[in-house]
Amino acid sequence: MTSKNVQTVRLRDVIGPAFYETHRQINQGLIDEAVEKGGRASLKSSYVSVEVILQLIHHPDCHALVCRQVADTLRDSVYAQILWAIDKLGLTAKFRCTQSPLQCTYLPTGQRILFRGLDDTQKIKSIKLPFGYIGVLWFEEADQIKGGEDAVRNVQQSALRGGEFGLTFISFNPPSAARNWANKYALVQRPGKRVHHSSYLEAPPEWLGPKFLAQAEYIKETKPTKYRHEYLGEAVGNGTQVFDNIRLEELSAKRIRSFGDALNGVDWGWYPDPWAFNRCAYDAHARTLYIFDELTRLKTNNQDTAKLVMQRIEGWETVTADSAEPKSCGDYRDAGIRCREAVKGPGSVTESMKWLQGLSAIVIDPRRCPDTAKEFSEYEYETSREGEVLPGYVDADNHHIDAVRYATNRLWTRRGT
Repeated sequence: MTSKNVQTVRLRDVIGPAFYETHRQINQGLIDEAVEKGGRASLKSSYVSVEVILQLIHHPDCHALVCRQVADTLRDSVYAQILWAIDKLGLTAKFRCTQSPLQCTYLPTGQRILFRGLDDTQKIKSIKLPFGYIGVLWFEEADQIKGGEDAVRNVQQSALRGGEFGLTFISFNPPSAARNWANKYALVQRPGKRVHHSSYLEAPPEWLGPKFLAQAEYIKETKPTKYRHEYLGEAVGNGTQVFDNIRLEELSAKRIRSFGDALNGVDWGWYPDPWAFNRCAYDAHARTLYIFDELTRLKTNNQDTAKLVMQRIEGWETVTADSAEPKSCGDYRDAGIRCREAVKGPGSVTESMKWLQGLSAIVIDPRRCPDTAKEFSEYEYETSREGEVLPGYVDADNHHIDAVRYATNRLWTRRGT
């Protein structure tokens, strides 16, 4: 723990094991933002509420601000959650919590935990503190925030001012639609930002109880899609997504080395369409495709992209590229790359897309391949004005999808030799 006041409480008794690593990185000053997403009963809100208090005590000159989209939902959600955390940490006598105004004050220092709805941003701009600054922010149910990332950034700019320490928590249950801002935001990587996914499967069973676990198993057996969304926290889509077999999963270097020879693909581009490269591996027994490397470039000539590719592949490996540009394929061969032109023809797009859709899983490392993860997650069928799904595949925002189709060309067509 981070304070003498809570030393008697064991960390394992208040924080689920899935969150130990986030807690460690925060305490070591490695991150300034923790994105905690996951399914029902994953314990993410419980963890964040505990961490808010621990960091408040650890930084006695700062205060905390907890936000949801609608102010009327604060008292029965995040306020109640903070009260729970205070009790679990054995600090009830150290806090004064009131409902008018809605806030909790740490009595030894006068630090405050404030609660505000984002439906009235003026109340955030007008916050007055007795001393210090706001150093901890928590956006709960972030997927419901109107204005998305811009709204979060505006609050950060207004609130996180005047102090050396700043930490933001963003927590949510991933909505079905991959295009929701929170799902898209979780795919974006940057130094200091940790994105972590959790589910009830990582929680101590005794914390959840037999009734919850039995209900989860029942839903798993009877409504598997509902189970994946609500209990595992997967963005299963709203019916228009092309790929419903995507798994976003970080792959270690050791795991990648175990794949053996890679499948490499290139989709030619310049501007505004980018040049795209992907590196994959296929497990035929499990019918699973792993995508673990990417490159994306604009306005970059063939000679320069060839150099980039040669730095990513082994000398004996083949790169399969779009045959629509035979000159570009020739440029790669001149550069020393074993570049093969993809075998295409009438119906090849449909053939390859159905092959990808029919796999048991397409596993994409979102840290190594953020552009690829974004494309596959957001790729949807076109719909009519009445909302009906139209046949065919949209030829837009699919550059890495195409690169993966070319990389796997030999697998989905028997004509590839």
